[in-house]
Amino acid sequence: MTHPFEVRDEITVDATPDEVWEAITSGPGVDSWIMGHTEVDSASKTTTFDMFGEVAHSSITAWEPGRHFATQEDTNPDGTFMAMEWLIESRDGGGTVVRFVHSGLLGENWEAEYNSLSVGDHAYLTKLAVYLKHFAPRTAKHSLFLPGPVTQDIWAAMTAAVGVGADAADGQPARLSVPGIEPADGTVEFTGAPSFVGMRTGDAMYLLIHGYNDMAFATAHFFDDRDPSTETQAWQNWLGGLAAQLGNTDRLRSARERYEPGREAGSQRGRAVQPARQPLAGRAADAQGLRR
Repeated sequence: MTHPFEVRDEITVDATPDEVWEAITSGPGVDSWIMGHTEVDSASKTTTFDMFGEVAHSSITAWEPGRHFATQEDTNPDGTFMAMEWLIESRDGGGTVVRFVHSGLLGENWEAEYNSLSVGDHAYLTKLAVYLKHFAPRTAKHSLFLPGPVTQDIWAAMTAAVGVGADAADGQPARLSVPGIEPADGTVEFTGAPSFVGMRTGDAMYLLIHGYNDMAFATAHFFDDRDPSTETQAWQNWLGGLAAQLGNTDRLRSARERYEPGREAGSQRGRAVQPARQPLAGRAADAQGLRR
């Protein structure tokens, strides 16, 4: 049985309508604040989203540059689907108002998924605003998205990783404090206790997530030419350390295997990560949909 849903949100960003349009309708723009890989084909009116080898297809249902963009994904075998709509409007005195509507049909676990999407959508709209203000028109050169252990509470560990306390607030100084990574100063962003906290430096955005089904994730976008392999290993070690403390290393191994490339399409969607298809595009809202 399916259940209709709708999530509405609105933000004001420090950017022009054209800059917003580029960030939500070009593959490199979307990949600079959403995990996974997105391609947008305005000629064929289609989009594709690829995460860990799973590809989701959507049709573009509205295309008015600088004003209105909407997509609807192909319906899944169980009847579920998601649609995204963006309305863009310049604001007197500068800046742009971005209105977002996320709707469609959810499956049997719809209440938990809806709560996850509600929190996750807002987190990623905030990330869009940070990207537009501090990084655009640069686009991310590399990114990482790593699943971690299943646990009910890792807020203290997440805030400590960005060098702040449990009372973390947007705008306060941050310091990346993960063993194996050169410490970097920055600013706290994306705070939403106990679900997510992140920071930005001059060349990167980091977001730590306590997601759908209580799974932890470490994510990052890099806007410079660094080799991300060292940081990837360091974050894997950090997540593994959490798993060891919690005594669930087997579940961590299982989670990583679940998100390896080449898995059967559909096997990953709707599971532990509600940050993937554009958070805004779908159930990698699995990864992007955060817990309430």
